[in-house]
Amino acid sequence: MSVDTGILFDQKTVNQLSEKHREPDWMRQFRLDALQAAGRLDLPRVQKTRIDRWNFTRFEPVTEASSLDSLKALPESVKSLLSSDMEKDNVIVQKNADPVYVHLDAALKDKGVIFTDLATAVREYPELVRQYFMTKGVRPDEHRLTALHAALWSGGVFLYVPKNVEVDLPFQSLFWADGAGVGLLSHVLVVAEANSRVDLVVNVVSEQEEEAVHNGVLEAIVGPGARVRVATINHMGKQATDVFYRRGVVDRDGQLEWLVGDLSGGHTLSDITTHLNGTGGRVDVKSIVVGSGEQRSNVTASVHHWGTHTESNILSRGVVRDQANSIINGITKIEKGATKADGQQAENVLMLNSRARGDANPILLIDENDVKAGHAASVGRIDDIQMFYLMSRGISREEAEKLIIFGFLAPVLSAIPFESLKQQLNRVIERKLQQ
Repeated sequence: MSVDTGILFDQKTVNQLSEKHREPDWMRQFRLDALQAAGRLDLPRVQKTRIDRWNFTRFEPVTEASSLDSLKALPESVKSLLSSDMEKDNVIVQKNADPVYVHLDAALKDKGVIFTDLATAVREYPELVRQYFMTKGVRPDEHRLTALHAALWSGGVFLYVPKNVEVDLPFQSLFWADGAGVGLLSHVLVVAEANSRVDLVVNVVSEQEEEAVHNGVLEAIVGPGARVRVATINHMGKQATDVFYRRGVVDRDGQLEWLVGDLSGGHTLSDITTHLNGTGGRVDVKSIVVGSGEQRSNVTASVHHWGTHTESNILSRGVVRDQANSIINGITKIEKGATKADGQQAENVLMLNSRARGDANPILLIDENDVKAGHAASVGRIDDIQMFYLMSRGISREEAEKLIIFGFLAPVLSAIPFESLKQQLNRVIERKLQQ
């Protein structure tokens, strides 16, 4: 039986994926149910962005890749996205649909920390994965793209931190699309139990001229009193379609921080949604999007306040040049009963030339009286007076523009706690602006 999803994905494809990963029956059935849903669901409705002609399905879902004995075998452009101590750090590298390198420090393993590819976790920790996989963050029946992801996901990461365990060094995962027609449908699942602490850095990368599809999901489950920080940097090529759903669920007194760099060169659809379910929960969202060429980007950060005394802060900055078009949406939703909630947001877009287009949309949806909420937004071009002042001091136009751009992005970049990640972001942004 086949399902019309724009290309013919059928039960045979799903069964091949399930057999390849040696999955239990419940996961195979989960995939098959999602495939059926994909046939009847529509594409998501995206504000001010037409996505019906984007490539979401033109890729090969079943591929094979050989494992790596050392990360030194990676291409330099890919290797540079990892830390300098990558051989000693906790790292997972996935090439196309398969994990090719996995390393977890033995001392953390003894503490009960689990850091492995998701397919292995489904086999070895089935009850733990089944409890959280697409049940609290992203649902397979939201729309066609989440259903396709649920049916065809391959690879990914499972990170589990037990109660009261604090990890100082960040975990790293890198998803690498190598070759034309590649599909990355990786799923990252982070579960932090009560009073734990963990940081995770996720990179998604592809070659600049190769056609590829990324339909990724990241779910962060933050237990009571836990602190989780997730940094994601997407740097896919000009021919890529980059879709990423990041979802967080925060319990009582939990803290979640998102650091997001949407820096791909093709079409980008980015969703960062957090549910503050418990009293005293907090989330901070810091997001950067850079558009160039004829790129179309739609980035939405949303927070739903359910518990009392919850706090959220969304800070989004966008830079667009050439004929690029970027839509940045911020949504703060304070539900009925979420008293003493405090939701703040700011979206700002800088256009580098007259043909570039940017749009910042702050949205407050408030169903409770005893709360605080605020928003700010701006869209504008580089100030000619600033350019004149810098150039009058002997600075070239190119360097002056760079100084203004990085000054504009500084409120987000300066908040990044990892120096290696900050440098990595700077390199990727510079590279993209020079294209």
